[in-house]
Amino acid sequence: MSDEGQMMASDWVDETPSLRSLDAATKTLLRDSVVRKQIPRGAVLFRPGDQCVHFPLIVSGSVRVQRVTESGREIVLYRVGANETCILTTASLLSDDAYAAEGVAETDVIAYVVPADRFNALMNTSEGFRALVFEGYGKRLATLMSRIEEIVCTRINVRLAERLLALRGAGDKIAATQQALAADLGTAREVVGRTLKAFERCGWVKLSRGGAEIINLAALRSLCDAQRD
Repeated sequence: MSDEGQMMASDWVDETPSLRSLDAATKTLLRDSVVRKQIPRGAVLFRPGDQCVHFPLIVSGSVRVQRVTESGREIVLYRVGANETCILTTASLLSDDAYAAEGVAETDVIAYVVPADRFNALMNTSEGFRALVFEGYGKRLATLMSRIEEIVCTRINVRLAERLLALRGAGDKIAATQQALAADLGTAREVVGRTLKAFERCGWVKLSRGGAEIINLAALRSLCDAQRD
Protein backbone atom coordinates (compact mmCIF):
# COMPACT_ATOMS: atom_id res chain seq x y z
CA MET A 1 0.00 0.00 0.00
CA SER A 2 1.28 3.49 -0.85
CA ASP A 3 2.16 6.07 1.83
CA GLU A 4 -0.96 8.00 0.82
CA GLY A 5 -3.12 4.89 1.07
CA GLN A 6 -1.56 4.01 4.43
CA MET A 7 -2.30 7.50 5.74
CA MET A 8 -5.91 7.32 4.57
CA ALA A 9 -6.36 3.91 6.21
CA SER A 10 -4.73 5.17 9.41
CA ASP A 11 -6.97 8.23 9.54
CA TRP A 12 -10.03 6.09 8.82
CA VAL A 13 -9.27 3.60 11.59
CA ASP A 14 -8.73 6.35 14.15
CA GLU A 15 -11.82 8.29 13.12
CA THR A 16 -14.26 5.36 13.04
CA PRO A 17 -16.08 5.15 16.42
CA SER A 18 -16.52 1.36 16.31
CA LEU A 19 -12.77 0.85 15.81
CA ARG A 20 -11.36 3.27 18.38
CA SER A 21 -11.42 0.76 21.22
CA LEU A 22 -9.49 -1.90 19.27
CA ASP A 23 -6.02 -2.75 20.55
CA ALA A 24 -2.96 -1.33 18.83
CA ALA A 25 -1.98 -4.61 17.15
CA THR A 26 -5.43 -4.98 15.58
CA LYS A 27 -5.40 -1.40 14.34
CA THR A 28 -1.98 -1.94 12.79
CA LEU A 29 -3.16 -5.10 11.01
CA LEU A 30 -6.19 -3.24 9.68
CA ARG A 31 -4.05 -0.36 8.44
CA ASP A 32 -1.69 -2.75 6.70
CA SER A 33 -4.49 -4.87 5.19
CA VAL A 34 -7.24 -2.63 3.91
CA VAL A 35 -7.71 -1.34 0.40
CA ARG A 36 -9.74 1.81 -0.18
CA LYS A 37 -12.48 1.35 -2.78
CA GLN A 38 -14.61 3.96 -4.52
CA ILE A 39 -17.70 2.23 -5.89
CA PRO A 40 -19.99 4.09 -8.31
CA ARG A 41 -23.74 4.18 -7.90
CA GLY A 42 -25.40 1.22 -9.61
CA ALA A 43 -22.37 -1.07 -9.45
CA VAL A 44 -23.10 -4.69 -8.50
CA LEU A 45 -20.86 -5.72 -5.62
CA PHE A 46 -21.88 -9.37 -5.54
CA ARG A 47 -24.41 -11.77 -7.05
CA PRO A 48 -25.90 -15.10 -5.95
CA GLY A 49 -23.27 -17.80 -6.36
CA ASP A 50 -20.29 -15.44 -5.99
CA GLN A 51 -17.65 -16.38 -3.44
CA CYS A 52 -16.92 -13.74 -0.81
CA VAL A 53 -13.29 -12.63 -1.00
CA HIS A 54 -13.25 -9.62 1.34
CA PHE A 55 -14.97 -7.94 4.28
CA PRO A 56 -16.06 -4.37 3.42
CA LEU A 57 -16.24 -1.60 6.01
CA ILE A 58 -18.33 1.20 4.51
CA VAL A 59 -17.47 4.78 5.46
CA SER A 60 -19.97 6.56 3.20
CA GLY A 61 -22.85 5.67 0.92
CA SER A 62 -25.38 2.85 0.91
CA VAL A 63 -25.48 -0.70 -0.49
CA ARG A 64 -28.83 -2.35 -1.19
CA VAL A 65 -28.95 -6.10 -0.58
CA GLN A 66 -31.77 -7.82 -2.44
CA ARG A 67 -33.11 -11.11 -3.72
CA VAL A 68 -34.49 -11.55 -7.21
CA THR A 69 -37.24 -14.16 -7.46
CA GLU A 70 -37.62 -16.63 -10.32
CA SER A 71 -40.32 -14.36 -11.76
CA GLY A 72 -37.85 -11.46 -11.79
CA ARG A 73 -39.31 -9.55 -8.84
CA GLU A 74 -36.83 -7.73 -6.62
CA ILE A 75 -37.18 -7.84 -2.83
CA VAL A 76 -34.96 -5.57 -0.76
CA LEU A 77 -33.68 -7.44 2.30
CA TYR A 78 -31.78 -4.58 3.93
CA ARG A 79 -29.39 -1.72 3.29
CA VAL A 80 -25.83 -1.34 4.55
CA GLY A 81 -24.68 2.19 5.37
CA ALA A 82 -21.69 3.87 6.99
CA ASN A 83 -20.24 1.94 9.95
CA GLU A 84 -22.58 -1.00 9.31
CA THR A 85 -21.73 -4.54 8.22
CA CYS A 86 -23.43 -6.95 5.83
CA ILE A 87 -24.81 -10.11 7.43
CA LEU A 88 -24.51 -12.09 4.17
CA THR A 89 -20.86 -11.12 3.78
CA THR A 90 -20.11 -12.15 7.36
CA ALA A 91 -21.98 -15.44 6.94
CA SER A 92 -20.23 -16.19 3.64
CA LEU A 93 -16.79 -15.55 5.11
CA LEU A 94 -17.43 -17.58 8.27
CA SER A 95 -18.97 -20.57 6.45
CA ASP A 96 -17.05 -20.31 3.16
CA ASP A 97 -20.38 -20.41 1.32
CA ALA A 98 -21.37 -18.41 -1.75
CA TYR A 99 -23.59 -15.36 -1.61
CA ALA A 100 -27.33 -16.05 -1.73
CA ALA A 101 -28.39 -12.52 -2.76
CA GLU A 102 -27.28 -9.48 -4.72
CA GLY A 103 -25.58 -6.32 -3.45
CA VAL A 104 -25.93 -3.07 -5.42
CA ALA A 105 -24.43 0.33 -4.66
CA GLU A 106 -27.50 2.52 -4.14
CA THR A 107 -25.29 5.63 -4.03
CA ASP A 108 -21.62 6.29 -4.64
CA VAL A 109 -19.86 4.28 -1.92
CA ILE A 110 -16.47 4.58 -0.23
CA ALA A 111 -15.35 1.48 1.64
CA TYR A 112 -12.22 -0.09 3.09
CA VAL A 113 -12.10 -3.78 2.29
CA VAL A 114 -10.28 -6.42 4.31
CA PRO A 115 -9.14 -9.49 2.27
CA ALA A 116 -10.64 -12.78 3.41
CA ASP A 117 -7.35 -14.17 4.76
CA ARG A 118 -6.74 -11.05 6.88
CA PHE A 119 -10.36 -11.13 8.06
CA ASN A 120 -9.88 -14.70 9.25
CA ALA A 121 -6.62 -13.77 10.98
CA LEU A 122 -8.31 -10.88 12.78
CA MET A 123 -11.22 -13.10 13.83
CA ASN A 124 -8.75 -15.63 15.27
CA THR A 125 -6.44 -13.21 17.07
CA SER A 126 -8.45 -10.11 18.00
CA GLU A 127 -11.19 -10.32 20.60
CA GLY A 128 -12.19 -6.72 19.87
CA PHE A 129 -12.54 -7.27 16.13
CA ARG A 130 -14.43 -10.51 16.70
CA ALA A 131 -16.86 -8.71 19.03
CA LEU A 132 -17.35 -5.93 16.46
CA VAL A 133 -18.19 -8.44 13.71
CA PHE A 134 -20.63 -10.47 15.81
CA GLU A 135 -22.30 -7.37 17.23
CA GLY A 136 -22.95 -6.15 13.69
CA TYR A 137 -24.17 -9.62 12.71
CA GLY A 138 -26.60 -9.74 15.63
CA LYS A 139 -28.00 -6.28 14.98
CA ARG A 140 -28.50 -6.98 11.30
CA LEU A 141 -30.16 -10.32 12.00
CA ALA A 142 -32.61 -8.61 14.39
CA THR A 143 -33.38 -6.01 11.72
CA LEU A 144 -33.97 -8.71 9.13
CA MET A 145 -36.33 -10.60 11.46
CA SER A 146 -38.28 -7.37 12.09
CA ARG A 147 -38.57 -6.83 8.35
CA ILE A 148 -39.97 -10.33 7.84
CA GLU A 149 -42.49 -9.75 10.63
CA GLU A 150 -43.47 -6.42 9.06
CA ILE A 151 -44.05 -7.99 5.64
CA VAL A 152 -46.13 -10.80 7.13
CA CYS A 153 -48.14 -8.84 9.71
CA THR A 154 -48.56 -5.26 8.48
CA ARG A 155 -51.08 -4.30 5.78
CA ILE A 156 -49.60 -3.08 2.51
CA ASN A 157 -51.36 0.31 2.68
CA VAL A 158 -49.76 1.01 6.06
CA ARG A 159 -46.30 -0.12 4.92
CA LEU A 160 -46.59 1.98 1.77
CA ALA A 161 -47.66 5.04 3.78
CA GLU A 162 -44.68 4.55 6.10
CA ARG A 163 -42.31 4.27 3.14
CA LEU A 164 -43.70 7.40 1.49
CA LEU A 165 -43.23 9.33 4.72
CA ALA A 166 -39.65 8.06 5.04
CA LEU A 167 -38.81 9.04 1.45
CA ARG A 168 -40.46 12.47 1.29
CA GLY A 169 -38.12 15.24 0.30
CA ALA A 170 -38.40 18.97 -0.30
CA GLY A 171 -41.95 20.00 -1.07
CA ASP A 172 -43.17 16.57 0.05
CA LYS A 173 -41.97 15.07 -3.23
CA ILE A 174 -41.29 11.33 -3.54
CA ALA A 175 -38.55 10.43 -6.03
CA ALA A 176 -39.16 6.70 -6.29
CA THR A 177 -40.73 4.52 -8.96
CA GLN A 178 -43.48 2.04 -8.23
CA GLN A 179 -41.01 -0.75 -9.00
CA ALA A 180 -38.55 0.60 -6.42
CA LEU A 181 -41.31 0.94 -3.83
CA ALA A 182 -42.45 -2.62 -4.51
CA ALA A 183 -38.91 -3.94 -4.02
CA ASP A 184 -38.62 -2.04 -0.74
CA LEU A 185 -41.93 -3.43 0.50
CA GLY A 186 -41.48 -7.01 -0.71
CA THR A 187 -44.56 -7.00 -2.91
CA ALA A 188 -45.55 -6.72 -6.57
CA ARG A 189 -45.47 -3.45 -8.51
CA GLU A 190 -49.13 -3.95 -9.40
CA VAL A 191 -50.05 -4.03 -5.69
CA VAL A 192 -48.16 -0.79 -5.07
CA GLY A 193 -49.80 0.79 -8.11
CA ARG A 194 -53.30 -0.09 -6.91
CA THR A 195 -52.59 1.19 -3.41
CA LEU A 196 -51.13 4.46 -4.70
CA LYS A 197 -54.19 4.94 -6.91
CA ALA A 198 -56.39 4.44 -3.82
CA PHE A 199 -54.31 7.05 -1.97
CA GLU A 200 -54.73 9.41 -4.94
CA ARG A 201 -58.52 8.94 -5.00
CA CYS A 202 -58.59 9.84 -1.30
CA GLY A 203 -56.65 13.01 -2.04
CA TRP A 204 -53.59 11.91 -0.05
CA VAL A 205 -51.05 11.87 -2.89
CA LYS A 206 -50.67 13.11 -6.45
CA LEU A 207 -48.97 10.66 -8.78
CA SER A 208 -46.51 11.61 -11.48
CA ARG A 209 -44.17 9.76 -13.80
CA GLY A 210 -41.39 8.23 -11.70
CA GLY A 211 -42.64 9.60 -8.40
CA ALA A 212 -45.40 11.24 -6.40
CA GLU A 213 -46.23 14.20 -4.20
CA ILE A 214 -47.80 13.97 -0.75
CA ILE A 215 -50.91 16.15 -0.61
CA ASN A 216 -52.33 15.14 2.78
CA LEU A 217 -49.44 14.44 5.15
CA ALA A 218 -51.73 14.20 8.18
CA ALA A 219 -53.82 11.44 6.59
CA LEU A 220 -50.79 9.26 5.89
CA ARG A 221 -49.48 9.78 9.40
CA SER A 222 -52.89 8.97 10.86
CA LEU A 223 -52.98 5.68 8.92
CA CYS A 224 -49.56 4.73 10.32
CA ASP A 225 -50.47 5.78 13.87
CA ALA A 226 -53.68 3.71 13.76
CA GLN A 227 -51.61 0.62 12.95
CA ARG A 228 -49.30 1.24 15.92
CA ASP A 229 -52.27 1.66 18.26
